[in-house]
Amino acid sequence: MEVVWTAIVVIVLLVLVLVGAGLNAVQQYQRGVVLRFGRLLSPVREPGLRVIVPFVDRMRKVPVQTTVLDVPAQGAITRDNVSIAVDAVVYFRVEDPVKAVINVSDYLHATSQVAQTSLRSVIGRADLDTLLTDRQQINSELRGVIDAPTEDWGISIDRVETKEVSLPEGMQRSMSRQAEAERDRRARVINAEGELQASNKLAEAADAMEASPGSLQLRLLQTVVEVAAEKNSTLVMPFPVEVLRFFEHATGQTINQDPTPTESKSDTEPSPARWRADGRTDDGPTSTEN
Repeated sequence: MEVVWTAIVVIVLLVLVLVGAGLNAVQQYQRGVVLRFGRLLSPVREPGLRVIVPFVDRMRKVPVQTTVLDVPAQGAITRDNVSIAVDAVVYFRVEDPVKAVINVSDYLHATSQVAQTSLRSVIGRADLDTLLTDRQQINSELRGVIDAPTEDWGISIDRVETKEVSLPEGMQRSMSRQAEAERDRRARVINAEGELQASNKLAEAADAMEASPGSLQLRLLQTVVEVAAEKNSTLVMPFPVEVLRFFEHATGQTINQDPTPTESKSDTEPSPARWRADGRTDDGPTSTEN
C-alpha cells in the first residue's frame, strides 16, 4: 500500500513539473518565438500565458519596446584632417522578432558594432564645422547608414543622436582665439555703425539750428541749466554776439568785439593843474595883471 501511495506522489510531482515547464508567460512588451527541435513554429506568441511542449519546444522572448544603445566614443579623422572623438546614442526597436532571432545570433551586439563603424565612417566624410554646427544633418546621415544593415535583422532605427565632440587641446585654443576675434570684430562694427548714426543725427541737428538761430540760444540755456544743477561746478559763459550788436545799434557806435588794451588816460590827456597859494600852478608860472 505504501508503494502505491509513493508512486502516486511521484506521478503527481512529475505532472506538476511538466505543466510548469510547459507554461510560459509572455509579457506585454515581449513576443515569443518558439523553436521545436530547432525548427521555427509559427505564429509568433503574443502576450499572455502560452503552452509549449516541455523539453521539446524552446521559446525565446524578444522585447519589442524601444531600446537605448550607448555608442562609446569613436576616434576618427575628419575630412579636413582634424582628429576628434565622438560618442552617440541609438534608439531602436525590434519590428520582426523572427528575423531578430533567426537572422542574427545577438542582434543587440550586432547593432552596437554597426553603430560604431558607421559613426567612424560618417565622421571621416564630414568636416569639423559641420560636426559642430549641423548636428541634425550628421544624425540623419548616421541613422540612414545604421538602418540599412539592421533592416535584415528585423530592427528599425528610430533615432540617432551624437552627444559630445571631443577636440584636441590645441584645436580648442585655436577655436577660442577665433571666437574671440570674431566677437571683437562684431563689437567694432557695431561701434562704427553707432558713430555713423550719431554723426548723421548731429548733422541734422546742426542744419536745424542753423535755420533757426533762436534754437541755438535755447540749447545754450538748456546746457547752462544742466551744468548749474551739478554741485561744485565752474561755469564759463560766452558773451552772446547778439547783445553786442544790440548795444551797437542803440548807441550808434561801433563796438569792437575783440577789445585791445587801451592807452592810459595819463598818456593821452593832460592832468588837471593844481593851484598853489602864490597864484602859480604846478605846470609853470602864471601871469596876473596888476
